Amino acid sequence: MFLENTVNHEEQFGWIEVICGSMFSGKTEELIRRLKRAQFAKQTVEIFKPAIDTRYDEEMVISHDANEIRSTPVPSASNIRILADGCDVVGIDEAQFFDDEIVTVCNDLANRGVRVIVAGLDMDFKGNPFGPMPYLMATAEYVTKVHAVCTRTGNLAQFSYRKAINDDLVFLGENEEYEPLSRGAYYKAMLRERVKKLDVNDAEELHPNLKKKNA
Repeated sequence: MFLENTVNHEEQFGWIEVICGSMFSGKTEELIRRLKRAQFAKQTVEIFKPAIDTRYDEEMVISHDANEIRSTPVPSASNIRILADGCDVVGIDEAQFFDDEIVTVCNDLANRGVRVIVAGLDMDFKGNPFGPMPYLMATAEYVTKVHAVCTRTGNLAQFSYRKAINDDLVFLGENEEYEPLSRGAYYKAMLRERVKKLDVNDAEELHPNLKKKNA
């Protein structure tokens, strides 16, 4: 469990915390938990999310377990720098959808004495590092990787497998479109996808004997 850092009032610097993992791993749940603790402590808290994320609500940040906290939707990372003025704690959800400037914004806020808590997917549906997340993880003081449970094996899941037929990098969805998978289950699922895409010519190249039989 993550324990909040103690604030050194003689040192006017904040820090960055990153909460990352696959879909359905509890990233937003953990973000909300930390932010509500800060609010309870009477700290000035602001929460931001990308304006494109309207799955549950246009303004609320809502976890899969229906916990929620009010946020400010912003179209770009640069808006956060302006709107976060005077805050003790800044929360940012779905950070993978922001432009690369989010890294500079988070570091600028931390250098101004703000505690910055960022949540986001560390990998996209292809299993590649997602947007600015690897850079945020590299510059953060604290990184918490949370895991879902694989829907096929019951093991820890760190991959977000896209069930929907859509190759767009940014594609908002829930359990209808995505499922969390372990490394083994994800590898097998992606292998099955590649096999399905093979046409007859590809099959003949893979199996020369097939071509002889068809001749």
